[in-house]
Amino acid sequence: MKRNALLALVVAGLLAAGSSRAAPLITEEEAKLPPPKGAVAVDQRGIMRGPKIEFVSPGAPANSPLRLVLKFQSYGGAKIDPESVKVIFLRTPNVDLTPRVKPFVQPDGINMQDAELPPGEYTMRIDIKDSDGRPGTTVFTLKIAPK
Repeated sequence: MKRNALLALVVAGLLAAGSSRAAPLITEEEAKLPPPKGAVAVDQRGIMRGPKIEFVSPGAPANSPLRLVLKFQSYGGAKIDPESVKVIFLRTPNVDLTPRVKPFVQPDGINMQDAELPPGEYTMRIDIKDSDGRPGTTVFTLKIAPK
């Protein structure tokens, strides 16, 4: 009897682990939107005291679902304001992904374990501010391989 109960618990645990779903970052419909017109430039030459955003993973090309990791770095004793984080999928019109990413935002970065995207190339912009109100921005492209 104890053995059957233990076996049932193990099976239930495996089923629960297998049923976890990846979080959709970009939908099929959003992926079909046209790219932005004109160049998307972020020029930050010179000495900047605003926060820095470092794209860590995934490498390119990646398979979906993927682990999306970005690191934030602040300067001069300022702290990153997690509420200021904005994630924009650059399309026409732009798609605000902030509500989908918000649960994965921490003061030191973004760590989204199972971000789901259709195959293709996706240019994204991340905007942040530090506790002194200084902005930081980065633009990167995710390349998702066909399944």
